[in-house]
Amino acid sequence: MAWKRNDEESLQSADEVKRQKRIKLAIYIGIFIVFQIIVITTMSLTFMKVKTPKVRLGNINVQDLNSIPATSSFDTKFTTQIRVKNTNFGPYKYDAGIVTFLYQGATVGQVSIPKSKAGMLSTKKVDVEVSLSSSALSSSNLGSELSSEVLILNSAATLTGKVELMFIMKKKKSSTMDCTIAFDLSSKTVKSLQCK
Repeated sequence: MAWKRNDEESLQSADEVKRQKRIKLAIYIGIFIVFQIIVITTMSLTFMKVKTPKVRLGNINVQDLNSIPATSSFDTKFTTQIRVKNTNFGPYKYDAGIVTFLYQGATVGQVSIPKSKAGMLSTKKVDVEVSLSSSALSSSNLGSELSSEVLILNSAATLTGKVELMFIMKKKKSSTMDCTIAFDLSSKTVKSLQCK
């Protein structure tokens, strides 16, 4: 009879040990799942958030700038960089685009941006040479602005592309440029360059 009790007790204690092991395993699996949810949520709120890349003009080096207030005309040649700044944790692949230079809403010149890619957390710089002319303008304000020795132009562009995250997710993003350039006609330099 003593042996029967020991067998029953050992079976009960073995069942109790198995039950406790199952409970521990369930607790570990639960902790692992909660940890994974926290990691995925943190990543999606920081790394996976797609920001719109920025397109801006870099420093402008004026090579030639001629203005004639009497005939209300100007022409200029300069070099600059078009900068595509990508602040995402994945590359931004964009299609070819056009930067349009405007005087009071009228086009005075254009330059093309080739199809390319800005790497993750980097800025793609494209060197361009720009030639602008007022030959297509019919604005009467141009003569008075040229007499004031300051010429104000705007530049506008839109780049469309996709930001690729974790080699899986692709999000479409359009970057826009809106810059204002003020040329000092007396010194033939750039007085100011402001981009939004």
